[in-house]
Amino acid sequence: MARLSRTTVRRGIACAAAALVTAGVVSVAPASGSVVAAEARDTAYENAVSDSFSDTFADPSVIRGRDGWWYAYATSDPLRAGDAPGAMHMARTKDWSSWEYLGTVFTSANRPAWATATAGLWAPDIRYVAGRYVLYFTVTDTTLNPGDDSAIGAATAPTPSGPWTPAPAPAVPPRPAPGGGFLWTFDPAGFTDVDGQRYLYYGSYFGGLWATKMSADGLTPVGPATQVAIDNRYEGSFVVRHGDWYYLMGSAANCCAGPTTGYSVFAGRARSPLGPFVDAEGTSLLTSRVGGTIVLTQNGNRFVGAGHHAVVTDSEGRDFIAYHAIDRNRPWLTAPFGINRRPMLLDRLDWVDGWPRTRAGAGPSDTPQPAPSLDSALGITPTDPAASGFSGLAAGPSDPVGGATAVIRGTASTVEPAPAGSLHVRLDHQGTAPLRVLLGRDPAVKVTLDPAGRRLTAQVDDGGVVRSSTAALPAAAPGAWRTLTVEATAEGLTAEVSESDLADVTSRVHVDGAVEPRSAPVRLSSSDARVDNVVVNAAARDAAALAPVPQAGALLTAEEFDDPTLAGFTWVRRNPAVTVSDGSLNWPVEGKDLVGGGNDAGVLLHDTPGDGDWIAEAKTRLDVGTDTVRNYQQVGIVAYENDDDFARLSNVAIWNTRQTEFGRETAADPANPDAPDGRTSYGGAIVGTSAPTLWLRLAHHRTATGEHLYRAGTSRDGVTWTWGATWTFRPGTSPRIGLVAHGGASSAVTAHVDHLRFYASTWPTDPGAG
Repeated sequence: MARLSRTTVRRGIACAAAALVTAGVVSVAPASGSVVAAEARDTAYENAVSDSFSDTFADPSVIRGRDGWWYAYATSDPLRAGDAPGAMHMARTKDWSSWEYLGTVFTSANRPAWATATAGLWAPDIRYVAGRYVLYFTVTDTTLNPGDDSAIGAATAPTPSGPWTPAPAPAVPPRPAPGGGFLWTFDPAGFTDVDGQRYLYYGSYFGGLWATKMSADGLTPVGPATQVAIDNRYEGSFVVRHGDWYYLMGSAANCCAGPTTGYSVFAGRARSPLGPFVDAEGTSLLTSRVGGTIVLTQNGNRFVGAGHHAVVTDSEGRDFIAYHAIDRNRPWLTAPFGINRRPMLLDRLDWVDGWPRTRAGAGPSDTPQPAPSLDSALGITPTDPAASGFSGLAAGPSDPVGGATAVIRGTASTVEPAPAGSLHVRLDHQGTAPLRVLLGRDPAVKVTLDPAGRRLTAQVDDGGVVRSSTAALPAAAPGAWRTLTVEATAEGLTAEVSESDLADVTSRVHVDGAVEPRSAPVRLSSSDARVDNVVVNAAARDAAALAPVPQAGALLTAEEFDDPTLAGFTWVRRNPAVTVSDGSLNWPVEGKDLVGGGNDAGVLLHDTPGDGDWIAEAKTRLDVGTDTVRNYQQVGIVAYENDDDFARLSNVAIWNTRQTEFGRETAADPANPDAPDGRTSYGGAIVGTSAPTLWLRLAHHRTATGEHLYRAGTSRDGVTWTWGATWTFRPGTSPRIGLVAHGGASSAVTAHVDHLRFYASTWPTDPGAG
C-alpha cells in the first residue's frame, strides 16, 4: 500500500481504547494506561477530499472503523489519469485531509466468478452485518445470461480493509425486463431496521428503485421486491432513519456529462422502510410527476454534478454527506467524452424542518470546513488517589479490528465533568451483560442497554416524576459489536443502537422534555460489558433555517403578451405558428430541439436588465398528461448566448415521467471553449415538481471574475418556490433571456406563456464559503 503523509492534527482527544467494565461504575481510558493529552479541535478539510491520493474516487461509500479510522470505498474507475481501471478502491483517513490508499477490493484472482472478465464493478456500499463487514457492489455484466445484464454482488471481510471474499452468487441476480433485455440492477445500499430485518435497495433509471428484504447474513434476498421510486428518475439510493422517519435519498439526472453534469440528490420519507416515500410537499416518488426534496445540488462554485452519496455521523452526532462531484474546469480524466474526473467531496448535512439539506441548502463547499470528529472533547481519567495511572488495569483480549483491549477492575470511578448543556455520548459495545450510561450527579438520567433481556430503556427522573421509554433490542450475532449513542438535549433524551453506525437504527428510545445535565460525570456501569471508542461531546446542532435563496424585489419590466407584434422580442428561427391572444403567448410545440448539432428549434429572445442581480420569471402552461411517453416535449425559459451555449429551464416529458430540467449545453472542453471541432456537451439538473401550470424563474448574478451565474427556481402556485441548481457562463459572454417550446415529434399540443417578467433581486452570500 502507498502511505501518505499526514498534514493536519487529529481532532479532539483520543478518548478510549476497548475496556471490560466490571463490578460497579467505572471510567474508560486508553489501554496503555496513560492519560492522552488534549489536541487541537480545529481540524479542517477542503474539497475535494480525495485529491491527495486520486484524480477520481466516484460513488463513495464510507464507514467508521473501530480502529479510529474512516474507511472509504469507490467505483472501479482508474484511480489516476493513465491508470488502468481497478476493482473498486479503498482508502482511509482520520482527518479527511491526509489519506492512506489501501489498494483495490479485488484482484484478478479473486473477482466474483460469475462476473464476466470485462464487467465493471461499480458503486460499493459498505456495512457491518452480524459481526463482519459486507461490501455490496454492482456487476455490470454476468456469466448467468447471454448479452448484457447486471446484478448486485456482495463480499465479506473480518475488517474494513479486507481481505474480501466474494459471495458465490449475486445478492440480487439479473432481472429480466418486460419486452426483453434486463433492468438496470445498479447501486446497492444496505439497511437494517429496528426489528433486525435487513433490506437492500438498488436500481436505476431503467426499472426504477427497488427494495428487498435480505437474510440475516445480508447475502440472500427473501421474498418479493417492492418498488420504492419510479423509473427514469433516480439511482444511487441510500436510506437512513432519522427520528421516526425513513428517508430514501437518490441521485437524479446524468452522472457523467463532463462540465454539464447536473447530478443532484433528492429525498422522500416514509413511516416504513418500504415506503410509500413522499417529499416535503407530499408528492410521491412513484408518481409520473415525480416528487423529491433537494438534498444536494450545485451552487455555482467550481463543483457540478454532485451526487451518489453516503451519510456518516461523527462523534458529536453531526451528520455528513460524502459524495462525488466534478470540477467544471477539469471535468475529464483524460480527453473530452472519456472517463469523467469525479473526486470525493464531504460536507455537513443539516436537518432543517425534518429534511436533510447539505450545509442547510447551500450545497457543495470549496473553502476550508470543520472536519468530522472521531474523538472526545473530554479526557476520561480514573480517580483512584493511590494510582497515577489506572489502578487494577489489566490487559484484555486483543480485537482484530479495534486492537488492544483492557480490563478495568474496581467498584467505582468517575470521569471528568462533561460540558453543561446538550450532551452526546457514543460507544461501541460487545457482550450480553447490561450496560448503563448515567448522566449527571445521580442516576436521574440513564440509559440501559440490556442484550440478554433484548431491550433498550431510557429513563428521566425529574424530582420523583419518572418518564421512560423502552424498545425491543434485536439479538446480536455472537461476538458482534454494535454502537450505542445517547443524546440529552432540550428536545429530550434519545438513545439509539446501530450495527454500522450509518443511521441504520436497530433500536431507538426517546423521552420528551428538556434533558440537559449540568456539568457532571458521565458514568458507565456494568458487571461485564466490553466497550470501545467511548466519546463524550457537546451535542451537535443543526442549522436552524435554510440558507438564503434569491428573492424577487421590485418589478423592473413585464411582458404580459397583449401585443400581437411581440415588440421587444427578437427571434432565432421565427415560428410563424406562434400567436398572441387573450393575454398569452400560444406556441405549438415544435418537433425540434436545441441540443446537439440540429439547432433547429425557435427561440424568442428578450433583453435582460443588465449585469446586476435580477430574476426572470415566466408563467407557463403545458399539459402533456402523465405516464405516457412523449419525449421530450417541453416549454421553458432559457439563458441563451448562442445555439451551443445556453441554459434551459423546462417543464418536460421524459419517458413516462414529467420533470423540471435545468439543462446546460456548452463547449465540451472548458480549457479550449472555442475549439474548431465545435464539440459540445449537454447535461441537466432537476429542480422542483412538474405541473401543467408552472412558474419558472432564472435568478442572475455577475461575479467579480465576470462569470454569469443563473440559478433555477420553480413553483406550482407562483407563491412557494423550489430553488435548485446553478449554471455558469464564462466571462465575455452576454446571454439574453428567451422562451422555447419544442421537443419530440410534432404534435397538436400547444404551450402557453402568460407572462415574462423581470424583478430586481439580491443574490445570497457566496454559497460555496463557510
